[in-house]
Amino acid sequence: MAVRTLGPLDESLRKKLEKLGLFSDFDLVLHLPLRYEDETRLTPVSEAVPGNTVQIEGVVAEQEVLVRPRRQLVCRVEDVSGSLYLRFFSFYASQAAAWSPGVRVRALGEVRTGFHGTVEMVHPKCRVVRHDMGLANTLTPVYPVTAGLPQRTLAKLILQAFERLQKKRLLQEILPAAILSAYPLPAFADSLSILHCPPAGVSIASLQQRSHPAWYRIKFDELLAQQLSMRSHYRQRHSQRAPVLLQQAGLRQTLLKVLPFGLTDAQHRVVAEISRDLARPYPMQRLLQGDVGSGKTVVAALAALQSIGSGYQVAVMAPTEILAEQHLRKLSEWLTPLGIGIGWLSGNQKKNRRNEALEKVASGAAMLVIGTHALFQETVQFRRLGLVIIDEQHRFGVGQRLALRMKGGSENVIPHQLMMSATPIPRTLSMSYFADLDVSVINQLPPGRSPVVTRLIDSTRREEIITRIREACLAGRQAYWVCPLIEESEVLQLKTAVETCETLSRIFPDLSIALIHGRLNSEEKSAVMAEFSRGQVQLLVATTVIEVGVDVPNASLMVIEHAERMGLSQLHQLRGRIGRGSATGVCILMYQQPLSEVARKRLQIIFEHNDGFEIARQDLLLRGPGEFLGTRQSGVPLLRFADLEEDTALLEMARNAAEEMLRNYPDEAQRHMQRWLGRKEDYLRA
Repeated sequence: MAVRTLGPLDESLRKKLEKLGLFSDFDLVLHLPLRYEDETRLTPVSEAVPGNTVQIEGVVAEQEVLVRPRRQLVCRVEDVSGSLYLRFFSFYASQAAAWSPGVRVRALGEVRTGFHGTVEMVHPKCRVVRHDMGLANTLTPVYPVTAGLPQRTLAKLILQAFERLQKKRLLQEILPAAILSAYPLPAFADSLSILHCPPAGVSIASLQQRSHPAWYRIKFDELLAQQLSMRSHYRQRHSQRAPVLLQQAGLRQTLLKVLPFGLTDAQHRVVAEISRDLARPYPMQRLLQGDVGSGKTVVAALAALQSIGSGYQVAVMAPTEILAEQHLRKLSEWLTPLGIGIGWLSGNQKKNRRNEALEKVASGAAMLVIGTHALFQETVQFRRLGLVIIDEQHRFGVGQRLALRMKGGSENVIPHQLMMSATPIPRTLSMSYFADLDVSVINQLPPGRSPVVTRLIDSTRREEIITRIREACLAGRQAYWVCPLIEESEVLQLKTAVETCETLSRIFPDLSIALIHGRLNSEEKSAVMAEFSRGQVQLLVATTVIEVGVDVPNASLMVIEHAERMGLSQLHQLRGRIGRGSATGVCILMYQQPLSEVARKRLQIIFEHNDGFEIARQDLLLRGPGEFLGTRQSGVPLLRFADLEEDTALLEMARNAAEEMLRNYPDEAQRHMQRWLGRKEDYLRA
């Protein structure tokens, strides 16, 4: 039911509702209060304790308009127990006239200690008391509003919508009796009624902390809708066709023999999980998680061999050219000796090379195709695409990943998809926002990898850092100097990187120093990275373009300038570029005072933890799921009421209930999704 059916609303009011995302009666009744005000009782002035929000009633004994230090209206109000001050920095002349001495007023607000130890309220809700004005019967809800939409108007619209839905029996129970009896939660309509019109005596704390049973019911229903949506997509995938890719034992053993290292137990486990999926006739959608340096690339190589050995091509897509080129070098080194044709596609290729690559892909001469987002452009046609491998999958939008999957060829099949991420997903996120995927975790680092030592150093101690750089480079090691992230301007960031490189070149005239940044073309980037990899460059000055995809074992020292500007995931990724050789890696996080509270917490977390999963968990607590998930959010129903950290038990309940409903009550499951998600659950997932 659209907003225009909610009654005779003028266009201005309709637009204000739309700004709040309110398009239907159901949207309105799910527009739940931010907090509540208790106008059901009065507190004697003598019991108005600073820090508490209370309602008092008394007579205005004095009134004064002050002009210093700023214009303000001050009223002293007294009752039989004492007096306090009401202070207004913004007021109308009509209010000053109404609240004149001798008038009885009622004020609700937070009590605080004022000047010279007095007790006061600043900008309380204040009304003149009429002789017939009783106390409220229910707690007063305070809703999120937008400019020009008064609380009273919105509350009235919500109440009218609730009554319309009740009359049409659209708030009746959808959940089956078996589910309701298994999970002791209050009725849905009763829960909404309590949250919008809480009766006197209900604990405000339980309402505002969202721990009241009515809140649990709303959060459970929301989580259930999300679980039903995600698990429905998971089940639908089994009805789609995908190529059956059988394990090629000969190819696999040949690769394992030429590798200069053995696989860890964790790698063997996830290789087996992926291999089983690829041999099934419906498309795999598996997320491979592994901390920085855990060995995801070789797992991807073994999956690629299974596809290639079965006669199907593989596409490997990475978000940056540096990372894509890193995959090109490694996979070429491992797979070219096995006689596998490899193609390369990027946005900066010259036309003749690109045309050659496109022909190899279309003919099947290139069985493994590596590239950036250029892979999913319309001109790229695969002969038989069997497997899509997407690295750093969270950097691609749903539409981009879907476009690559749709290139399965002429056999009307959907390729298998393996997504890789070095940003570990906390368990609660995996249970909710990734419930449509199978997840494999490499939870073990290769032997010999020691944790990187992290140091926090104030920028005023720059000279100490300069000394550390000189000592490391003269000892035959290499180092990174990462320039600050300047979100407002890529031009400013580039300018800073160039100036930093020039400054360090003057400080270290005896060292070979190079600069890499996002504005270099692919050939220039490749040349710089090749020189650094060969040891010809001792100190590499870089922007955050090196965050992923750089693997130089001899680089053991990294300085990150203005580390307080960067996110936890980015800091952890950057730190993972060092400590890949025999020498212990040292990462110096240089920060500048003053630090915001959030920046201080971030630096403390990255200093105290090397485990990417714990860092990701802490990051989720700091940022919330919306920011953490980034571009994956296209098409994913975000949670409005449930909190993944606080409501883990409810999430477990919702997950179990969703499986039972999909299995035994499919009609009710569909109706529940329709109630909560509308058409969102029909979004074709990538």
